[in-house]
Amino acid sequence: MVLLLALLVTSIDHTIINVALPSLAVDLGASSAGLQWIVDSYTLVFAGLLLIAGALGDRFGRRGALAAGLVAFAVGSVVAASGSSVASVIAGRAVMGIGGALIMPATLSILVNVFGDPRERAKAIGVWAAVSGAGIAIGPIVGGALMTRFSWSSVFWINVPLLLAALALTFHLVPRSRAGRPSRLDPVGAVLSIAAITAVTYAVIEAPENGWTSAVTGLLLVAGLAIAVVFVWWELRRPEPMLDVRLFRLPAFTAASLSLTLLFFAMAGAMFLQAQYLQFVLGFSALGAGAALVPAALGMLAGTGLGSRLSAAHGARLAVAAGTLAGALGLAVQAVFTDGGSYLPTGIGLFLFGLGAGVAMPAATDSIMGALPAARAGVGSAVNDTTRELGGVLGVAVVGSVAATAYSTSMQAATLGGPGLPEAVRTAVNDSIGAAMAVSADLGADGAGLARVAVDAFVGGMGGALWIAAAVALWGTIVAAVHLPRPQAPAAPTQLA
Repeated sequence: MVLLLALLVTSIDHTIINVALPSLAVDLGASSAGLQWIVDSYTLVFAGLLLIAGALGDRFGRRGALAAGLVAFAVGSVVAASGSSVASVIAGRAVMGIGGALIMPATLSILVNVFGDPRERAKAIGVWAAVSGAGIAIGPIVGGALMTRFSWSSVFWINVPLLLAALALTFHLVPRSRAGRPSRLDPVGAVLSIAAITAVTYAVIEAPENGWTSAVTGLLLVAGLAIAVVFVWWELRRPEPMLDVRLFRLPAFTAASLSLTLLFFAMAGAMFLQAQYLQFVLGFSALGAGAALVPAALGMLAGTGLGSRLSAAHGARLAVAAGTLAGALGLAVQAVFTDGGSYLPTGIGLFLFGLGAGVAMPAATDSIMGALPAARAGVGSAVNDTTRELGGVLGVAVVGSVAATAYSTSMQAATLGGPGLPEAVRTAVNDSIGAAMAVSADLGADGAGLARVAVDAFVGGMGGALWIAAAVALWGTIVAAVHLPRPQAPAAPTQLA
């Protein structure tokens, strides 16, 4: 239970922040790019450090890595909760990412080593994946409930008592374990991987401001890809690499990893937009927005049981393909029918996506971990977690930036942010729907036209961005259907003469 509690906190913090974004936009004056960095600073550091964190656990002890991660996560939560600026919240979230990178692979690698029997291991991984997915789904609900009585800082303060409880239980209940022959640490590889992810993410998030075709955006993207190539070259040269890129020759490992990356890309990008849509466009309170995301949690819970049975009966190939297809369908429903006036398309789409994610995640995770020996469980679980985090980082960056670009373009074409407004206010209104709704509220009846233009611009941009997310999820379906191995048919009985 202590492993699941630690995992739950890290999972919840991927999405609990989403319902606080409108308040952060108003209270701290965060722009669209600022909101994306608040979300991505956590997942970016999380993704960048997962591989070396898994190796640290294998070498020095997984229980110690788990405890260190819990302490770092608590410190980051306090920094973010106490923040008075966008930069301080981003810094706190980044420290939380360090803690999450230590916690998540430690929990999965401990489970893999505790449960040696393949069937028991599959059940344990199914529970692990269910808790991870449930945390992502219930994060906005918890955040909404907290913000009915407290400020946005409460979504960080809530972590502290849970983490302290998990830390105390860790030393009493979690057994010591480490790899028999741990691989050597690879700080150069860690720096290269973080630099590559950061360059690409920065380019995409700042693209609406710098221009998608600007020299700055192009140079950052090229630099990120070039560093990624150097990272692969470096890992191939090392006798004990941090990430053995040769593992990606294994179809089960590669296809499952890519499918998870694409699924989490779609999920994170959509959730980033939905939290703002529910509050700014449909007018839901923070608690109402959290409750409005319940269908995703219900779908995920239902999908986990269905996915486990489907995978056991027909193999991971069918389960992952079916799950990602259901996720793509859920996003397509929202892209087609979301009109700014009804919650129904959002609710139906969320349920379908949650159902698909619940079906796909346990099967994909078991496929990744099953391709590696137990001695390399730390690195294997880190790869599994990195695919999720990398997908989430890029999803928020790409989907959020596409929506922001479309919104800004529409606002400038329609009203230039409202005639008669000061230049600074006009710029803020064109950049963020949060700023537009705040200004329209201050203008009273005179702001109704500005609010309507902002809503139309946001809904239009959101629809186009959701189509991108749906296409990415569908790509995951194709990858799983084509490249995941077919289940092995049982051997025919021997015929006796």
